[in-house]
Amino acid sequence: MKDNIILQTRGLKKYYGKGETLVKALDGIDLDIERGKFTAIIGTSGSGKSTLLHMLGGLDTPSEGSVRVGDTELAALNSEQATIFRRKQIGFIFQNYNLVPVLSVWENIILPISLDGRRPDRKFILQVVKLLGLEKKLDSLPNQLSGGQQQRVAIARALASKPSIILADEPTGNLDTRTSDDVIGLLKMPARSPWIRLPLTGLAFPMNWAKASRWNGVRI
Repeated sequence: MKDNIILQTRGLKKYYGKGETLVKALDGIDLDIERGKFTAIIGTSGSGKSTLLHMLGGLDTPSEGSVRVGDTELAALNSEQATIFRRKQIGFIFQNYNLVPVLSVWENIILPISLDGRRPDRKFILQVVKLLGLEKKLDSLPNQLSGGQQQRVAIARALASKPSIILADEPTGNLDTRTSDDVIGLLKMPARSPWIRLPLTGLAFPMNWAKASRWNGVRI
């Protein structure tokens, strides 16, 4: 795999059922994602976006084909190794935020790091928090935040582990147009920030062209 490619699939297939009930969710996907690029993969509901995200993030196994993140072939990892690899190398941002309701903003942000038994890089995370405008919300619970603020927490959580790649599943699906544009801007911001200096690679899965076309600087 070329040095500028952080994520690659070859012949990726995911089938469900058999015979007359066979569903080909993914049928031979070849994909190369460059380091430091923000890419959008467009598809309507039922087109296989979520299935592809699960394959790329190691949340599910393909029927055929390969997925590589950096130098790691995901299929070569056992369940425990895959879990650890995801926590360290892949940041997930989900449409419904997936915040733990009984944990504070700070606790939600560092949760994947804590589960991995590592000490969070407090200085780095506080820089991310400042970048996202969450400094005054660290002790708040998720139900005390707006939708846009909850999505910012999800972004901070995804960045906190300094991952190789961010996978964002319809990251603006529950947000209004203005907040959606803000969130995409925030996702692209760390790569440009003089404080963060994170070579962020982003892969987002919007529902339609109209939404993705507003994301300036995003490869579609």
